Amino acid sequence: MPNAQGICKIDHAGEDEIAASIIIPTFNGSKRIGRCLDALRPQIVDGGVEILVVDDGSVDETSAVVSAYHEVRLISQRNSGPASARNHGATESRGKVLLFTDDDCVPNPDWVTAMLGPFAQSEIVGAKGAYRTHQRSLVARFVQLEYESKYRFMSANDDIDFIDTYSGAYRRDNFLAMGGYDTSFPVACAEDIELSYRISALGWKMRFVPQAIVYHTHPAQFIGYLKKKYKFAFWRMLALRKNPQKAVRDSHTPQLMKLQVLFLPLMLVCAAIDIEAHPRIPASFVLAFSFFLSTLPFVTRSLSKDPLVALLSPLLLAARACAQFVGVTAGFLYARRTPAAMTTDVAQ
Repeated sequence: MPNAQGICKIDHAGEDEIAASIIIPTFNGSKRIGRCLDALRPQIVDGGVEILVVDDGSVDETSAVVSAYHEVRLISQRNSGPASARNHGATESRGKVLLFTDDDCVPNPDWVTAMLGPFAQSEIVGAKGAYRTHQRSLVARFVQLEYESKYRFMSANDDIDFIDTYSGAYRRDNFLAMGGYDTSFPVACAEDIELSYRISALGWKMRFVPQAIVYHTHPAQFIGYLKKKYKFAFWRMLALRKNPQKAVRDSHTPQLMKLQVLFLPLMLVCAAIDIEAHPRIPASFVLAFSFFLSTLPFVTRSLSKDPLVALLSPLLLAARACAQFVGVTAGFLYARRTPAAMTTDVAQ
């Protein structure tokens, strides 16, 4: 019988169990999901992998588009959010490993094979892949370099504590034991991070798989980029409220980035000092120069890949820091009013 969210708690594991289940949540994704399914369909020909699309109450033609793919199992629920949709797919799945991606992602032809690779080691319970893009707008190119900078940081760790749903995987048994994704996150942001934080706290091992690539459409406009950075910072605060030990360090966020987030409030303080004291060397100039120095590692690494973006990146990173600070502040206030306990619709 379905629960209050309309989700049937049916555990299919053990009934013709297969190697993996690909789970894709979607809401009004009729114009996006076809490219994702076209990329995945050739990767399941051996019958050891299934594709489940969970339609989260779409009101467009999503159901008709997905139904045209006879290899795909369509699951429908009333709109409950992406975390609930992924949990629903997990309970309906038959795979030993759950592979997650998003309806606006186009996985590489070897994505499934690459994602399953780490699970040959019995101690590995989770894995994370990587983003790429075909876009040529300046902002999108900068976003890609941002991701690659974080991937470089992650690659220095044997184990990780940060798995995004655009290219993520978990052993099904472990995923269900954790209760799946926390459904108190109403948007597709940070609920995936929160789950990987909880798993890491148990000492379970997760791996970064840089060759497990999905192509994605990054923000192409500057304002859209800043809005996304604000959103990520806002919802990260709820993930940290539930996992405060990760506020100090995680395997995805360089410590330098955390310092850069303080740029906006420090600049306001320095401007006030300059107005009041009229120092010989303005404090705001000293801070701006210090921030510029902090961007040099990113600039240096980016020069050989994209010189124009590299030269503009100090300004882009300063704008990013401002958007993130506003998001962190608003998210912190929101998280203080939100219970830290997990909410889920997966039977544990």
